[in-house]
Amino acid sequence: MNQGKYVFAQIMEHLSRNDFDSCVAKYNGEKYVKNFSSHDQFLCMIFGQLSYRESLRDVVLCLSSHKKKLYHLGFRSEIFLPTLAHANEKRDWRAYRNLAEILIEKTRKLYVDEPDISSDINSACYAIDSSSIELCLNLFRWAPYVAIKGAVKLHLVMDLKGSIPSFFDMTSGKVNDVNFLDKIIFEPGSFYVMDRGYIDFERLYEIHRTGAFFVIRARDNILMKRRYSNPVDKTTGVLSDQIVFLTGTKTSKKYPTTLRRVKYRDEETNQMYVYLTNNLKVSSVSIAFLYKNRWKIELFFKWIKQHLKIKVFWGHSENSVKTQICIALCAYLLVALIKKRLGLKRNLYEILQILSVSLFDKTPLLELFSDEKLQNFVKSDENMASLFEF
Repeated sequence: MNQGKYVFAQIMEHLSRNDFDSCVAKYNGEKYVKNFSSHDQFLCMIFGQLSYRESLRDVVLCLSSHKKKLYHLGFRSEIFLPTLAHANEKRDWRAYRNLAEILIEKTRKLYVDEPDISSDINSACYAIDSSSIELCLNLFRWAPYVAIKGAVKLHLVMDLKGSIPSFFDMTSGKVNDVNFLDKIIFEPGSFYVMDRGYIDFERLYEIHRTGAFFVIRARDNILMKRRYSNPVDKTTGVLSDQIVFLTGTKTSKKYPTTLRRVKYRDEETNQMYVYLTNNLKVSSVSIAFLYKNRWKIELFFKWIKQHLKIKVFWGHSENSVKTQICIALCAYLLVALIKKRLGLKRNLYEILQILSVSLFDKTPLLELFSDEKLQNFVKSDENMASLFEF
């Protein structure tokens, strides 16, 4: 079916052109455009992500050296550095955020059959976290963080089944993480796992009122009182399982109902953890295990920073930075989508490594990824590699 087609063109076949055009039209991306279309801009940027280019100049130079192949790769105009840079500066980044949201919806449907996190939790489970990407304040004055440097912060809700992002947002580094909770539409019956940086009992009570469940690591200074204790099996690592209520002057008003407090000791690290949740039914072991799965979102941030181009930016404006981040997420989602559609056995790290040197090849994708297991010449964290073996 793909005989004679370049690998890059085969990848782009999995992206609906109608979806792309609707996203661009929603934000008038083609307004005043004469030659260099938004689709060509997107192809340039996602080529840079998949081939691991270092700069816009690097992207343009690489593509320009294969001018006779550009039409067959999907490009419909010549590529010039000033034109591409201007497109990233001026064309609304929200079109690519919208495209990423469409890819999220399609990709998550392919991962619904992934195993449940725990035997007594059969509903959706999400992790919420953020990661800051440091910027030079002299060049990125729109993103202040502290007096001498700037940062852009990527906020993320990740579906723990398959490690697929389900919602994301970007802010300057100064924005507090907890504000991200105001933008999330919580699903009744689903679990949301957060670190203690997201403790805000007024917001947590709103989550409770929607019918969703949260699991959050408690701070040491929270004033609370035990109402009664549930029996526990200490051989599982759970030391206590208590129903409590807040006694602080302000917190008791912000969260006026009971909470569940689970104390757990990790055998591997011998570290003690205390969790708060509004779910009173699932086992205390499942609560502890659910929070333990939160590390997947931290590994996701580490992974995309290492294997996609979001640490070094190819433009200085807010629009160009957000465009690059959104297209990087599109690249990740597109590869995850292809992996499931084609039933590939390799993990995402291996797939991206192979693609980075094969985009101008004409090998069908199934054949490209069907050889013996690729040797990892670049050192990779074992936990990180196992995370993406889905």
